[in-house]
Amino acid sequence: MSVDLSTTYLGIELANPIVPSASPLTTGLDHMKQLEDAGASALVIASLFEEQIEHEELEVFRMLETAADSTSEASSFFPELQDYRIGPDAYLAHIQQAKKALSIPVIGSLNGTSEGGWVRYAKLIEEAGADAIELNVYLIAADPDVTSEQVEARYLKLVRIVKESVDIPLAVKVGPYFSSMAHMARQLVAAGADGLVLFNRFMQPDIDLETLTVDPSLHLSTSRELTLPLRWIAILSGNVDASLAGTTGVHTAEDALKLLLAGADVSMMASALLHEGPGRLTEVLQGVERWLDEHEYESVEQAKGSMSQRNVADPVAFERANYMKALTSYSTPRNWGRGAR
Repeated sequence: MSVDLSTTYLGIELANPIVPSASPLTTGLDHMKQLEDAGASALVIASLFEEQIEHEELEVFRMLETAADSTSEASSFFPELQDYRIGPDAYLAHIQQAKKALSIPVIGSLNGTSEGGWVRYAKLIEEAGADAIELNVYLIAADPDVTSEQVEARYLKLVRIVKESVDIPLAVKVGPYFSSMAHMARQLVAAGADGLVLFNRFMQPDIDLETLTVDPSLHLSTSRELTLPLRWIAILSGNVDASLAGTTGVHTAEDALKLLLAGADVSMMASALLHEGPGRLTEVLQGVERWLDEHEYESVEQAKGSMSQRNVADPVAFERANYMKALTSYSTPRNWGRGAR
């Protein structure tokens, strides 16, 4: 095969379009080396969470308060909280180790919703050697007193202040729950996003009927979930001046190819790798190369976006046009209503 699999993501040249996203597989060097050996062209380090930073700061504050209360003079022996070298230093060390051990680009990840320490830690992640940062905005707009404008403003401010603090590329991973996704995407890019990762897969809580507690269960994705990022990447391709990454639902070569044809620069994988191991990445990459060769594509760049909304014969197919057709074409199962006898 002579297909050129290279692609550009966030201005970074990659050998191919398959990138493992942040997951437990990117928390250890052994797994990351296996992913690189399997063909990963880059990877996203498992996220540093806002709660981690807050927890460590609160723990130090608690210790200072406890010690200070032990004697009226004790407070003078302790420096101010900001003078302490606190925070998840292990995360920064992990990035440094990954950069030394791997030959592929390493993308750091920040997961949170508030300004907090993001500016400081974004800069520290850059100094640790990360090639880019993925800002994972995990915000559930559950407060009925907060308007959609306020939610969007919060996103945009967070992106703006993080971008202003670093010189490396910034990708923003967001959820799909905006009333005008296309407009919001453009605003995120205007605020400084060099790339958009579509979409953040919010965990959906369940209720345990035995214990009557809320169960924060985790369910891995399936290929059926691909259609949401597929639609929006196809719509945004050519309409935003930023890289596009498709994530959620990438389990097969066909899944990865669909995102590329829609206009994604990279297809990101997590659930399939957690379920089947790094070897699954090799299978997907080989399948992508084989399909492109069989369909006489010379490169990923040639295929990229060829099925975006701009380029398909029926652009409204990505909007409402097929709604009635889909509903009316569904037939009732023949054995419906018969039941067991």
